[in-house]
Amino acid sequence: MFRISTLFILVIFFIAGSWVRIYPQSRTSQPHDSTKTAPDTLHYELDEVVVTGTRYSKKIIDIPYSVTRLENRQFEYNRKVGVNDVLGSVPGLFLQSRYGNHDVRISIRGFGSRSNSGIRGVRILLDGIPESEPDGQTRIEAIDFNSVGRIEIVKGNASSLYTNAPGGVINFINDIYFPSTFFVNFNEFGSYGLRRNGFKTGIRTKNYAFLLTYSNHNFDGYRQHSEDYWHIVNTVLETTPNERTDLQILGYFVDGHIRLPGSLNREEYRQNPAQAAQREVDFDFRRVSKKGRVGLRFRTFFDQAQNNELEITAYGTIKYFERTSRSYRIINRFGLGASFRFVNRGHIFGRRNEFSVGGDLLHQTGPIEFYTNINGKKSDVLTGLTDETIGNSGIFFQNSLNLYRDRMDVLLTGRYDRVLFDQKNQLLAAQNDRRTFDAFTPKIAFNYKLSPYLGIYTSFGLSFESPAGNELDNYPLSSNPGKLINPDLKPQNARNFEIGMKGNFYRPKRLFFNRLTFEAAVFNSTIDDEVVPFEVFNNVFFRNSAKTNRTGLEAGWHTSVYGGLAWQFAYTYSHFKYEKYAAQTIELDNSGNIVTAERDFSGNFAPSVPRHNLSTALSFAHSVTNNITAFVRENYFYIDGLYVDDANSAKSDGYHLLNTTLGLDMRFGRFNFLVSGGIQNILDENYVAFVNINSASKRFYEAGMPRNVFATFKWGYTF
Repeated sequence: MFRISTLFILVIFFIAGSWVRIYPQSRTSQPHDSTKTAPDTLHYELDEVVVTGTRYSKKIIDIPYSVTRLENRQFEYNRKVGVNDVLGSVPGLFLQSRYGNHDVRISIRGFGSRSNSGIRGVRILLDGIPESEPDGQTRIEAIDFNSVGRIEIVKGNASSLYTNAPGGVINFINDIYFPSTFFVNFNEFGSYGLRRNGFKTGIRTKNYAFLLTYSNHNFDGYRQHSEDYWHIVNTVLETTPNERTDLQILGYFVDGHIRLPGSLNREEYRQNPAQAAQREVDFDFRRVSKKGRVGLRFRTFFDQAQNNELEITAYGTIKYFERTSRSYRIINRFGLGASFRFVNRGHIFGRRNEFSVGGDLLHQTGPIEFYTNINGKKSDVLTGLTDETIGNSGIFFQNSLNLYRDRMDVLLTGRYDRVLFDQKNQLLAAQNDRRTFDAFTPKIAFNYKLSPYLGIYTSFGLSFESPAGNELDNYPLSSNPGKLINPDLKPQNARNFEIGMKGNFYRPKRLFFNRLTFEAAVFNSTIDDEVVPFEVFNNVFFRNSAKTNRTGLEAGWHTSVYGGLAWQFAYTYSHFKYEKYAAQTIELDNSGNIVTAERDFSGNFAPSVPRHNLSTALSFAHSVTNNITAFVRENYFYIDGLYVDDANSAKSDGYHLLNTTLGLDMRFGRFNFLVSGGIQNILDENYVAFVNINSASKRFYEAGMPRNVFATFKWGYTF
C-alpha cells in the first residue's frame, strides 16, 4: 500500500513540475512597457506569512516543513460547534469528535492519538500563549471560532521550538488585525438544541486596536447525558506608539459545563448508539470548568531597519474544575508563565542569516480535593487532598542561513526542556513524590526554492514528550505501588524524518485553474517508549511500548477551477505499527478471578489512527449583484476503520460523510448581513467517531453525529 502512496506523491511532484514548465517565473522587477500587451505572468502570494512555524514572521514557502494557514473567511459559512468543523479538511490532521468541541482528539502523524481525554502531543496556543497545561495536556474551551482571525498549523515534529510538541503546533489567533471599527452580532441554531449567540466588536484608532467577543453556547447533545453550556469572553487590546513598538494585553474567561455519556460496548452500540453508558448516568459524569487568563506582550525593534527584534510575554491563569467520575474531584490551579525571544537578521560571509534565541516558563500549582461520588453529588467527607505542582521550562535557539543564491537555506534549531511533577498528600505526610523529565531536541532542515512560489524541503530531528499529570497515576503492578506518581513510566522520544514539496501559484488572466496551492510530504517517525493507555478495573493508567514505527504520506491542494468554482482535496495515509511491545496485564478469567498475563503486541497496528483519511470539497461563490454574493459548498469525507486496542482485537467500520453548506453575503453601505445554513451527514450514516482505546470492559465505541441541520445569521456595521 505504501507503494501506492509513494506513487501518489510522485504525481503531485509531476503536477507541480508541469506548472513550473508551463508558467515560467515572472520577473516583476522589470519595468512595465505600456506599448505592449501585458504578459499573462505568474504571481506569488506574498501575504502567506506565519509566526508559529519558526517563532518569528516568515513566509510559508521559506519554512522547511509543513505549515498551513487558515483565514476566518475560509470557514465563515461553516457550523462552528467544534474544532473539527473548522480544521477537518487540513491534510495530516485527524480529529475525533467526542462531545462537541470538548474532548476532541486531535492527532497529527499519530501524535495525540493515545488521549482518551483532552489533547496530547500537539501544542495548542491562543494568540501565541500556551493553552496547553505545563504537562502538555490541553482542553480548548477558550477557543471561540467567531473570535478567531486566523489559524496557523505546524504539522510534524516541533519539539525543537515548543514544549511537548512532537506532533506539531496549532495557534489560534484572535482577529485583532481588522482595518476599521465594527460591530457584529452572530446567531447560530441547529439540531439537538444547538444555540450559539454573541457579539464581536472592534475599535480601531491610529495607535490603538481593541477586540472584544462574547459567545453563549447551548447544546443538548445528540446522545443521552451529553448536553453542554458555555460562556466565553475573549479580548485583545493593542497599542502601537510607533512603527517599531507594539504592546498587547490579552485576556479571556470561560464558564461552563458538559455532561459525559461515556463509551459503549459493541452490543450497546448496535442497539442504540445514542444511549449513554449506565455508569456515567448513575454517577452523573460531568465536567464543570471556570478559567481565566490575562497576558501582556511587548515587542520592539531596536533599529530602523528592523533587523533586531525582542518580544517578551508574561501571563497568569486561574482555573477551577469539578470532575465527577466514580469519585468527585475539585481542582484549583494557579499559574504563572512567561516567554521571550530575540531575533537578529544580518549576514555571515555575505550570506543572509537569521538567528534567534528564546525561552519559556510555565509554573502551575494548586490543591486537588477528593470526595465520594454519591449519585453525582459530593459527599461531605474529604477522602483525599493533594497539592500538585507542575512546571516546565525550556530554552531554544535557531539559525537560518542562506547557502545558495536566496534559493537554498539551512535551518538549525534546538531546545532543552525540563518538566517537573511534584505531589504532596496532605492527609498522609509520608507521601511526597517528585519526578523530573528533561531532554535536548535538535533538528536540522533544508529548504530549496525552485522558484519564488515552489519549494522542496527535508528535515531530521529528535522529539520528546513527557507524560501528562493524570498519565502518571500509579497502578497496582508498578515497581512501587505505594507511591503517588508512577515510578516506571518514561517519556517518549522519537527520531523524525520528512521530505516534501509545497507551492502557491496565481495567474489572474488564465480562465481555468488560475490559482493552485498545494503541499505533499512523506514522513517517518521511530518512537521509543511510546506512552500508551490501558485499563485496570475501569481505571485508566499508562505504560510504555518499547518501539513504534510510523510511516505516512499527507497531501492536499486547493485550486480555482473556473470563475468562482474551487476544488479542495486532502489525503493522509498512515502505516503505524508496534515493532516491539510486550506488557503485563491484569484481567478476569472465565470464572471471574483476577489473573495477570503477559501480552505481546509486537507487529500490531497502533489503534485510533485510520489507514486512509480523505476529504474533498467543491465550492462555488457567485456575485448575484454588486452587493450580494451567493455561496455553496459540498464536502465529502472518507475515514478508514480504526483498531480499538493494542491487540487489534476489533476494528470499527470505515465511514463516508457528505455535508452541504450554502449562504448569502449581503453588503449595503456600512451594513453587512450573512445568512448561511447546511446539512451535515446527509446520508445519516451511523458511524464510530471516537474510539476509547484499550478499554478492558470492551467499551470502545462512541457514535458520531447523525444527520443534522444548522443555520446562522450575522449582521454587522462598519463605522
